[in-house]
Amino acid sequence: MKLAFSTLGVPGTPVAEVVRLAAANGYQGVELRVHPEEPVHLGLSSLERADVVEAFKAGGVELLALAGYVQVAAEGDDEPVLAELTELVKLARDLGAPCVRVFPGGDQEQAEADATAARRLGAAAPAAADMGVSILLETHDSHRAGLDVARVVATVGHPRVGAIWDVLHTWLAGEEPAASRAVLAPHLGYVQVKDVASADDLIPLPLGSGVLPLAECLDGSGPDSWVCWEYEKRWHPGAAELPDLLAAGREYLLRLGAPKQ
Repeated sequence: MKLAFSTLGVPGTPVAEVVRLAAANGYQGVELRVHPEEPVHLGLSSLERADVVEAFKAGGVELLALAGYVQVAAEGDDEPVLAELTELVKLARDLGAPCVRVFPGGDQEQAEADATAARRLGAAAPAAADMGVSILLETHDSHRAGLDVARVVATVGHPRVGAIWDVLHTWLAGEEPAASRAVLAPHLGYVQVKDVASADDLIPLPLGSGVLPLAECLDGSGPDSWVCWEYEKRWHPGAAELPDLLAAGREYLLRLGAPKQ
């Protein structure tokens, strides 16, 4: 497996330091959170974008994805959603990120939310393809289960529209890991892992110290599969510091991904 971590775990940290942390701890990639409170956001100038590219190049680390907050299934007009998604895709193109993360965010009936998400993703896909960027819908909020996300992505039917498997949300949905993998496999960009104490206690824990079935989720991951640790420090500031956990987290994930004897 190829390993990355999300900057959700190191909120506000400068990009050069994030890259240094990845390289020093044996992570091949980083998922950058795109938000106004972060060093990387939609308002970056051309010079600032070039600086991000140079930081990753100098550190020998890959930019796995830009994690944006576009909600493609949300109720309302398409235009503002597509405008934000277009800007996110352009930022990915400029930074050299192969994909962007979007959320469902559906606040309608399921069928209507599915149709809204599929329509918007389908509308954005051709331009994203022209820019060499894929749009990945994460298992999250209104579409927690792999089955939910796979249903939308399959409806779009475009090679540049895929899925991110956040293992916490499929677990909260009551979906077995094997079932999640089966439905998401044709569309899967990468897997997001994390660990927690229970469904009622979502404070992030070191990998392997909680209840999530990580071994089952990563069973069958190939050598070219990306696995990204999303440690939600931003939402739980009292949690342990991620930099202190990165080395052990890497070793844990590599053990899970080792060939079975």
